[in-house]
Amino acid sequence: MTNEKNTYLVTGVAGFIASKVAEFLLDAGHQVVGVDNFSEAYDIRLKEWRLAQIQGRPNFAFHRLDITERGALTALFQAETPFDAVINLAAWAGVRKSVANPWIYLETNARGTLNLLDLCREHGVQKFVLASTSSLYGADNPQPYNETLDTSRPLSPYAASKKAAEAMCYTYHYLHGLDVTVFRYFTVYGPAGRPDMSLFRFTQWINEERGVTIYGDGSQKRDFTYVDDIARGTIAGLKPLGYEIINLGSDTPVVLLDTVRLIEELSGKQARLEYQPRHPADVMATWADISKAERLLGWRPQLTYREGIAALVSWYQANREWAKDVVT
Repeated sequence: MTNEKNTYLVTGVAGFIASKVAEFLLDAGHQVVGVDNFSEAYDIRLKEWRLAQIQGRPNFAFHRLDITERGALTALFQAETPFDAVINLAAWAGVRKSVANPWIYLETNARGTLNLLDLCREHGVQKFVLASTSSLYGADNPQPYNETLDTSRPLSPYAASKKAAEAMCYTYHYLHGLDVTVFRYFTVYGPAGRPDMSLFRFTQWINEERGVTIYGDGSQKRDFTYVDDIARGTIAGLKPLGYEIINLGSDTPVVLLDTVRLIEELSGKQARLEYQPRHPADVMATWADISKAERLLGWRPQLTYREGIAALVSWYQANREWAKDVVT
């Protein structure tokens, strides 16, 4: 991304990653047009809190709409200043929920992406960034995962819907010359994170002295990546790249039970562990090879895992009055 001031469309702007991307773009002096449908995929109090952090800033405009609604999106593209890039972070996320309702995942993640791609074609938008997922690597690939591995066997409808979005992005790159960066994010965490993700849940449950549900034996590993680092990498991907798929992860997987112990230490409270069977759509480990992000974007995560967990716990305690009631 150059130093010139640009206008970016950020979808899912009240979401965890998108709100931070919008914040950083605004801090850099860019204009951000944000859209979000405020779906009830999870407790909207988190979305309201995130949006409130950027609402009212002079270079920010918010539109409440759904990317699956082609007519509303068309009107937006016609009304707003031409976009220098579209950053599509709107999605239905979560592995387990997608098993119960695959249709909404395909509708939002695949068709919604297609709507945006086609409007980029119509309106001459040259750059498109897509949020994808490490879930695409499935269960059988060697670790650490690099971007050339086979992703044709997704274990969940969520991962399958993101695979469809990636494929459609390539098609629009090939047919229409759209410059596309696809990011496969690895287990993003931090303040005001998604409440279906383990670190938010553990933080809430431990601080409120509730039972802490562990699926499986707790030995599974996750490549936890701090949200600020993810946002920085996403913005770095706005440079012209042709068509690239890039991992953004920490490259340092952590055992799930070790995260519980660290949150205990930082919260000054002890967890009451309750074990449940492991979900078949969950993988045992994730681990990102981030050499491509380093090579193409000059990107590496900056915050240590301990610093990131400390920031999450500190945020939770500062917002505990309402965060304790967030449905997890």
